[in-house]
Amino acid sequence: MTTIDLTHTPAIPITTTARPPGRVAAYRTLVRRRFALSARTPREVLVPLFTPVLFALVIAPALDSIGGAIPGIDYMSFAAIGTAALLIPLNTMFAGIGVLVDRQSGARRDQLAAPIDRSLIVLANLTVAIAVTALQVVVLVAASVLRGAELQTSAGHVAWFVVAATGLAVGMYGIAEALAAKIQTVEEYTGALAPIAIAPWFFAGSLFPIGAMPAALTVVGKVLPLTHALALMRYGLVDPHAQGLHDIWGMSSPTAMAALSLAVVLAFAATALGLGLRVFRRTAVR
Repeated sequence: MTTIDLTHTPAIPITTTARPPGRVAAYRTLVRRRFALSARTPREVLVPLFTPVLFALVIAPALDSIGGAIPGIDYMSFAAIGTAALLIPLNTMFAGIGVLVDRQSGARRDQLAAPIDRSLIVLANLTVAIAVTALQVVVLVAASVLRGAELQTSAGHVAWFVVAATGLAVGMYGIAEALAAKIQTVEEYTGALAPIAIAPWFFAGSLFPIGAMPAALTVVGKVLPLTHALALMRYGLVDPHAQGLHDIWGMSSPTAMAALSLAVVLAFAATALGLGLRVFRRTAVR
């Protein structure tokens, strides 16, 4: 006869499931990874500065010497901020190349399989793009000051510059993220840079006031978010009388015009980033 010991209960293995990382922890990890990919060496941060710094230090002073006068504003200072308005779209759009490569041959599949909110991937990429761009803009402005640009640096005016530049960067990165999610090759993406990141710069009052263009092109310039961002950036650092804003709105109150242009820039940033997030989510499930 077999005796069964009812007092002994066999051990039952307990399987534990790892908790998914919190949003903050996941976001930090994604940011560190993108920094490691985008800014591994000083060369990767500083090389994109070559053309804008060359423009600010060589071309702008040359234009100033042959009579590129802007009433009430030193032309080199005028052109230096205009150059920053070229650097921001270019750098944020170039950040999309890394996203495209990551999607095709990087760790994007692993990221999508992780138990995290997928929007954190886009927001982490955006954070790194803004951080690198901010560093480059600071270097550009510092180089311009060393070359002789005259800037106003009160906290209130600097705030207008920072908010406008950040809004422009967010909006342009949203476009970059949407393109990187849809375009299949780096060559095709690079071909889209000129019409999206460079062409608007020539109509936004970067080298001359928008009123100096033919009437039809002036109308085009007024509707570009870059024009509003640039006018705010200049209002913040070199244009206390808000001439650039007056060229857009034709009003007498600098604060009211600045608020209207800021609303345009923020609407552009929110719309473009929303588009980037939406396109990313849709393409991620394919």
